[in-house]
Amino acid sequence: MTDLPLLRFPGLARFPGLEHAVSTRLGGVSVGPFASLNLSTSVGDDRANVEVNTQRLAAALGVPREHFTTTWLVHSNRVVRADASHRGQMVAQADGVITDVPGLPLIQRYGDCAPILVYDPRRHAVGLAHAGWRGTVVGMATALVEAMAAAFGSDPADMAALVGPAIGPCCYEVGPEVAEAVRRAMPDAPHVLIQPAQVARGAAASNGHRPHLDLWEANRWQLAQAGVGQVEVAGLCTCCRRDLFFSHRGDGGRTGRFGAIAMLRR
Repeated sequence: MTDLPLLRFPGLARFPGLEHAVSTRLGGVSVGPFASLNLSTSVGDDRANVEVNTQRLAAALGVPREHFTTTWLVHSNRVVRADASHRGQMVAQADGVITDVPGLPLIQRYGDCAPILVYDPRRHAVGLAHAGWRGTVVGMATALVEAMAAAFGSDPADMAALVGPAIGPCCYEVGPEVAEAVRRAMPDAPHVLIQPAQVARGAAASNGHRPHLDLWEANRWQLAQAGVGQVEVAGLCTCCRRDLFFSHRGDGGRTGRFGAIAMLRR
């Protein structure tokens, strides 16, 4: 084990059958815009540094680095099931991954999009997803819950979920095309689009005319609508807290990625 900073959240931490964590940008070896615990090789960082960072994360979690199982993120609502044969692999192009295999660590990487973790303690199954505005509009959170119900017989009422650190409504100004897509996808979701006059002072620079998207609330609302019994929202804005997280928007598009990890304990 190492002293690498990892965030855990009370709604999921109360389950002894689940290991979960969200990494920060602290404790790695990457430099420049990727300083320091960047976990992605697709952003321009040195691959050797990313490998050292990933090994440090694995050591902090007490799992073999070669067991990390992931997906290629494409801003979709596709969910894939990982079994023991996928251990250590990139399973597919998908933004959601589920498993009922203990000891199989699922990991995805984020730089403003929302991590979504869902655990079913009755069926001992877990799901992990990545939802930016595109994934949210096509119902990534809903698809994750439905996939667990179909694959494992999970009852959403038994599930506990986390919407992890992501860009907050304070900073996520969106254009008219995004706002309209959100309105069409979630016409009954209250408070998902926030008008400029309602945005708190101290938020990221705004032109004063465009709405802000509450990615946290949009995904919380989808999980609640899907019947999930318990939903926790981390409430940590990656753009505001660039001391802790990488932020694609806050860092001007050249930055690293932090990780969210979910694993069933044996």
